[in-house]
Amino acid sequence: MTQPTPVLETTVTGLKLIARGKVRDIYEDPARPDRLLIAATDRISAFDYILATGIPEKGRVLTQMTIFWLDFLRDVVPNHFLSTDMSGLPPEFEGRSMWVKRAEMFQVECVARGYISGSGWKDYQKTGAICGIPLPQGLRESDALPEPIYTPATKAQSGHDENISFETSCDIVGQEMGTRLRDLTLAIYKKAADYARPRGIILADTKFEFGLVNGEIILADEVLTPDSSRFWPVETYVPGGAQPSYDKQYVRDYLESIHWNKQPPAPALPDDVARKTSEKYKDAYRALTGKSLD
Repeated sequence: MTQPTPVLETTVTGLKLIARGKVRDIYEDPARPDRLLIAATDRISAFDYILATGIPEKGRVLTQMTIFWLDFLRDVVPNHFLSTDMSGLPPEFEGRSMWVKRAEMFQVECVARGYISGSGWKDYQKTGAICGIPLPQGLRESDALPEPIYTPATKAQSGHDENISFETSCDIVGQEMGTRLRDLTLAIYKKAADYARPRGIILADTKFEFGLVNGEIILADEVLTPDSSRFWPVETYVPGGAQPSYDKQYVRDYLESIHWNKQPPAPALPDDVARKTSEKYKDAYRALTGKSLD
């Protein structure tokens, strides 16, 4: 089956491009300043660089999975979603874009961890804690934590976000908002993890972004996607090392195998690596939603 051509960049007249991130192109509507258009492209980054090759349909997976979760979580927290009506826009926007409420975003990444992995594992090896939260001795990489923890991070304009303590997050957003963001993050994580596990996926950790609309906290940006979360297959889960995951694993493995020095220019990917990565994203979508990609 022929793979669709990846969408690496979007363009549209009549709207103003205000941000082009590693994956998303964001536009404002001069006629409706209270809303934004977010288009998820098929760009993929690894080791902080956008690669020359896109992943077919990745942006569609990210957007449609986000919409699924926003609906699933609407009883826990309001969100920014308005519409997927792309009438009058170029065809590449269809299926990968959404109109959203414009929000005043909190300058904190809200991270929930139920398992010890990634930067949390490195922190634990050095300090016996994650973001200052003490943990039991003797935990192995990928072990489940005694209970999920909240480990916020600063938003980095480039490079990696930096883990911070809960107290530091409150210095940034205020004690009341910091506490509410922590409680919302853990509540969302628990509801999502409890949903995903019987469907064959462990939600190891994830990050959320929140904003304010008319003084109300809303959930925004991407939600519980393979780009913002670690999804591990239940059937292959064995603590004591890194786990297979529904994300950029094929991409990272390939880049390590060619001994790229992680400096620009970023290399292109072989077709089979791009195809396998695309399938991983779609596998996660099917497992969690019970549907094939529209």
